[in-house]
Amino acid sequence: MKKIMIAALMVLGTSTAFAGDSDALKAIVKAKNYAEAASLLKSSLSQLASDAEKAKAYNHLTQLALEKYNAEKAIQTENQTVELTKKEVQPYDTVGFYNAAYNALTNALECYKYDNMPDAKGKVKPKFFEALSQVIPATRIDLVNAGQYAAQKSDEEKVLKYWGIYLDTKDSELIVKSPKLVEESWLGQVAYFTALYANQAKLSDQALKYLDIAIQDPEYAKEAQSLKFGIAQQNLKTQADTLKFVDDLKAFYNANSDSEAAFGTLCNMYSSMNMKDEMMKLVNDKISKDPNNYTAWALKGQSEMNDQDYDNAIESFKHAIEIDGTNPVVLTYLGFSMNAKAAAIEGNIPAQKALYKESMTYLERAKEIDPDRQKANWAYPLYQCYYINYSANDPRTKELEDMLK
Repeated sequence: MKKIMIAALMVLGTSTAFAGDSDALKAIVKAKNYAEAASLLKSSLSQLASDAEKAKAYNHLTQLALEKYNAEKAIQTENQTVELTKKEVQPYDTVGFYNAAYNALTNALECYKYDNMPDAKGKVKPKFFEALSQVIPATRIDLVNAGQYAAQKSDEEKVLKYWGIYLDTKDSELIVKSPKLVEESWLGQVAYFTALYANQAKLSDQALKYLDIAIQDPEYAKEAQSLKFGIAQQNLKTQADTLKFVDDLKAFYNANSDSEAAFGTLCNMYSSMNMKDEMMKLVNDKISKDPNNYTAWALKGQSEMNDQDYDNAIESFKHAIEIDGTNPVVLTYLGFSMNAKAAAIEGNIPAQKALYKESMTYLERAKEIDPDRQKANWAYPLYQCYYINYSANDPRTKELEDMLK
């Protein structure tokens, strides 16, 4: 009796060890097009018998996506030689090509995940990595162009879809361990613009994640850091949030005193919190260490202008425009400060007119740089200059008067 029981167990064991694919998996691998296979996998994932079956199912979807991807890629390659071969350019499915690249990448990642799960004996024996690592990195790179194509079509959702997964997979083992790995000099650029789209879509967490990538690129580090601080400011909800942000910003600035983004943001925070003494100390310290710092002189002038200290404001703004005379806001603030000083002059009309005339040169420069007043409202202070120097009936004065109505 004992021997019979042992034999029975051996039969059961043999049956289990050599069990075929589950019915759910068989149905998936029989599917001949991507949409059908994807639908079957979605509805029957929980019915697959093991991680190995899930890996096999996702690999099948990957291969179906690659069929479409490779077919469209072949047409593109042939079209690139049309001038040499004199053949007619063949149309190809651009949207389908990019979708296939996306589908191949996403399913390959799922395949890789399940393929690296330990089996019943605790061992990891991946079956699909070598083949996938040869082809999948190319599909990921094509998603850079996919995102650009979506941007040209003003499809923000697709931009985030294509560029998002491109960035999210940059450290995936399937990519970094691939023999097809390439130098991606455009990574920081893609990360920065993806962050802009994410921020516009009010996806702050995504935007911050991509900005951390962009900051690693020297070409985009400044803009990325500035946007990161801006997003953090937008998300401040309580006084405690604000105080913590300022403390974190101060710590960052102390460790990165060359960061213009940190300096400017900290000054703005001090200003918004009415911490004038702290702001001016920060500005004056910056000027003492870097006398040609444009931001410091501009912020110093703005603070002095707000305090109606027009003499010092004029001096500070002039320092700023000597460094960079292309900001219409600073040029307008300088003109406004000069006009305010001129208006306070009593009993000396020539001196008053001379100051208005000097102010006019800066305001006209602001007008030239920003004719539609999108950044700076130079119109009224320039109208004052024309009115004093040219008279109320001068065509230049009339033009600005009509603009102000």
